[in-house]
Amino acid sequence: MADTLLSLRGLTKAYPGVVANDDVSFDIRVGEIHALLGENGAGKSTLVKMIYGLVKPDRGDMTLGGAPYVPGEPKAARASGVSMVFQHFSLFEALSVAENVALGMENPPKTRDLARQIREVSETYGLPLDPFRVVGTLSAGERQRVEIIRCLLQNPRLLIMDEPTSVLTPQEVEILFATLRKLSSEGTAILYISHKLEEIRSLCDHATILRLGKKVATCTPAESTARELGELMVGSSFAAPVARAHASGAVLLEVQNLSLPAPGAFGTPLRDISFSVKAGEVLGLGGVAGNGQDELLAALSGERLSPPGSVTLKGEDVSRAGPMSRRDAGLLSAPEERLGHAAAPAMSLIENGVLTAARREGLVSRGFVNWGKARKFAQSVITAFDVRTPSPMAAAGALSGGNLQKFVIGREILQRPDVLVVNQPTWGVDAAAAAAIRQALLDLAAKGAAIIVISQDLDELMEVSDRFGALNEGRLSPLRPVSELNMEQIGLMMGGAHDMEVAHVA
Repeated sequence: MADTLLSLRGLTKAYPGVVANDDVSFDIRVGEIHALLGENGAGKSTLVKMIYGLVKPDRGDMTLGGAPYVPGEPKAARASGVSMVFQHFSLFEALSVAENVALGMENPPKTRDLARQIREVSETYGLPLDPFRVVGTLSAGERQRVEIIRCLLQNPRLLIMDEPTSVLTPQEVEILFATLRKLSSEGTAILYISHKLEEIRSLCDHATILRLGKKVATCTPAESTARELGELMVGSSFAAPVARAHASGAVLLEVQNLSLPAPGAFGTPLRDISFSVKAGEVLGLGGVAGNGQDELLAALSGERLSPPGSVTLKGEDVSRAGPMSRRDAGLLSAPEERLGHAAAPAMSLIENGVLTAARREGLVSRGFVNWGKARKFAQSVITAFDVRTPSPMAAAGALSGGNLQKFVIGREILQRPDVLVVNQPTWGVDAAAAAAIRQALLDLAAKGAAIIVISQDLDELMEVSDRFGALNEGRLSPLRPVSELNMEQIGLMMGGAHDMEVAHVA
């Protein structure tokens, strides 16, 4: 076709024990917004790595603009007009916007000229940004703008975006979509990866769906429902989470007037936070990224100690207790950053299971690890949460992000905590896996656990929470029953609105 920009034919890539991509073929047209869909482990990451020059295919061919396209490295891909915005930002917090942009350019201009270019591009595409702001002071949405502008300054013909809305507010999503539609109208093609299927339906012209490394369908997302797209991805139907009928019990965790200074130059201080969670209750905490979510989890998990009397677990003051003591007492947690925080990348899944479950699951005796028992525990997590991995011996860093997320959350749930605190529990997982994780959290609550879900996915919070509160600049809004709230009210709470303002929106 004359308007085809990128053509993939028979792309195949295998690793020991798994075929990541198996004879994948499809086209992306000039100016098209093309979705790449698939459950965790379907082969999306490997495919875009081949397009971007990070991985060399074993077999198959690519053409770009009608010419053979064989990028040996990302530099060659960028020179050919292919740019990529990764899910995990690659920015230096201590440097300015302009300095970070310069680091991604082969021959950056003088800072004054680059700053002018950044301002021009940011204004043209509705992504306002001060080139001299230090990145560490930017919100997650503003940091994403830095990554996008860095790509746009290279005048890409194809822009690859991996989970671009995972850390954005609904308002920031609308700004991003307006930018992408403008780029599309000017002829830039966009390959868009996301697990948020309603977004795919509203934004994308066509979608290619992968399952177990193979292309199984190409469709027009607007002509399918989100459920139909999800079922194409997993090859079967799946149920939406259902809360089991149960009564809430005694208060298990109470936080009173918790205040802590920022942990570093770019952290957020916690300011007079108070709340309680009962047995059988799910408390949802929302907020724009960078408003104290990580700091609150660290204070609850024991990674940061708190003033005496500020954190009480089952009637006992644990404010000065560390993570292992709190785990022994029944308070478990799963942080947002899975690689390096929730899991050690170079260690096997068995070893990563031992890291948090050693004492609760009796995996260590007299200072020695019972490897047979540890393997059995890791395998139980893999089986219960459908973690796609060749073996429990596989390194955590070798798993796709979604599969590692399932392992991290499953590892904590299977330890039967009294209180579980999770930050972004379904970040980067497919629709079916997200539904399964949410159901597991609801089931745990039905058995009497108190659950705190910190998330930027408002649909997720509305689906699983009994009560909702919003974090804004390290402060927590008054908690309100989810049944009394709508999305507009939640948006106001996330922005720091007072009760009177929120109540005014009906």
